[in-house]
Amino acid sequence: MSPVEWVETTGKTIEEAKELALDQLGVDEADAEFEVLEEPKAGLFGRTRGTGRVRARVVPKAPPPKNERRRGNQKDGAGRSRRGGRTGADATGSGDAGSVAVLDEDAPKVTAAAKSAPAANRSSGRKDADRNGSKTERGTMDAAEQVQTAEQFMTGLVEAFGLSADVKAELDDEGVLRVTAVNGEELGLLVGPRLGTLDAIQEVCRNNLQRQAAGREYGKVIVDIGGVRELRRASLAAFVTEAAGKVVEDQTEAVFEVMSSADRKVVHDTVAELDGVDSGSIGEDPRRRVVIRPSSTD
Repeated sequence: MSPVEWVETTGKTIEEAKELALDQLGVDEADAEFEVLEEPKAGLFGRTRGTGRVRARVVPKAPPPKNERRRGNQKDGAGRSRRGGRTGADATGSGDAGSVAVLDEDAPKVTAAAKSAPAANRSSGRKDADRNGSKTERGTMDAAEQVQTAEQFMTGLVEAFGLSADVKAELDDEGVLRVTAVNGEELGLLVGPRLGTLDAIQEVCRNNLQRQAAGREYGKVIVDIGGVRELRRASLAAFVTEAAGKVVEDQTEAVFEVMSSADRKVVHDTVAELDGVDSGSIGEDPRRRVVIRPSSTD
């Protein structure tokens, strides 16, 4: 799987540059990581000089490995500690006849010197051990396992809807796991208005893969039904191209309806290939819109 790529954007302000980066990545701010490369400089009369420049990438969704939970101290009915073996009178065999001592053979042995050492020193020792390589580096979930996991889950989900379809998954060269269901009847039930149901299924599929990965990295997940995402992308790109032509002709702005981050990315990508127009975003999620303007002549 290829590493997560960075995108670099500029704007009149840092916030505007960040918004453009989010639109290009097709994610919300909570799912992105930013680095500020350049900040606008203050000029005369409150004006600013230069531009804001940032770079951003999608934060990997795989969770960190789960550390083994440490056992808490258990106590018997008399309130004595049951962890770490017998202590005090119990250790010498002179305790109460009814007392119970539970030995924990896996418990770490603590020397008298360690017990007397300050807590800060013991913590420092643990950190040194971590730096010396006691932690295992997270691996990658291989392509075959990702494909198998995604296909099995998507097939079961389609059957849960009472439908049938051919499900195929593949991990492309860009590290994107594409899952597609085709050749079935009434698959429109899995799409929904404005791809709302499909987007929800995609998120559930990603969460399942994340759980199966158990701390390992995996590809970005895209779920499609009968190629509807590509059809929508082509239709939206054609609409944007037509709207951009009117913007150039009339020298006015065109503001689109509220869109998902994925659709906003399609608009920005389409505008980037056209002459005479620029694109930007206005509003806050989930009411964010894209605006097309005539290119600046500055």
